[in-house]
Amino acid sequence: MELTLHPLAKTCHASGHVFAEGDRVVCYLVREVTGEIGRRDVLVSEDAAYAKPSPVLCSWTVSYKPRHGEENAGRALKLTAENLFVTLGDPAAEPNPANTPLLQFLGLMLERKKLLRPRGLTPDGERQIYEHAKTHLLYEIPVGNLDEAFFIRIQGQLDLLMGPPKVVAEPVVSGA
Repeated sequence: MELTLHPLAKTCHASGHVFAEGDRVVCYLVREVTGEIGRRDVLVSEDAAYAKPSPVLCSWTVSYKPRHGEENAGRALKLTAENLFVTLGDPAAEPNPANTPLLQFLGLMLERKKLLRPRGLTPDGERQIYEHAKTHLLYEIPVGNLDEAFFIRIQGQLDLLMGPPKVVAEPVVSGA
């Protein structure tokens, strides 16, 4: 799964204020009317008054750090399942319970692709520990019951992320 995503904006989507280094910014992943995945970056102080677009796929909060000219911005434009997991599961980020089902699904998918290695449960048994194969960083994701009801609940987020399933047209049978 690979999408094109804009890097962190330099200004607040709600107010137009320029971000300063260290500002707390809420990032929203949304599906645009064009069907593309879009990103809205809003200062935490402006978030309560911000009219969130519908539907929101997921959100996370980061500290703003301006890009330097020598950094490769193009590298950050590809949003893969792997770096979405790393972004949403970042231990330094504020947890967002709305992202938990998506994180659980991504964890399962990336484990199957051998990009994450399961390392057992936390001592309280509440979180699954994954080791990222490339960086060896550990991520703790809340344990969930991955039953049929789970996949029905997550279907909406997956539809937003990847688009609804394509409908296959029935072949037209002409009479003789």
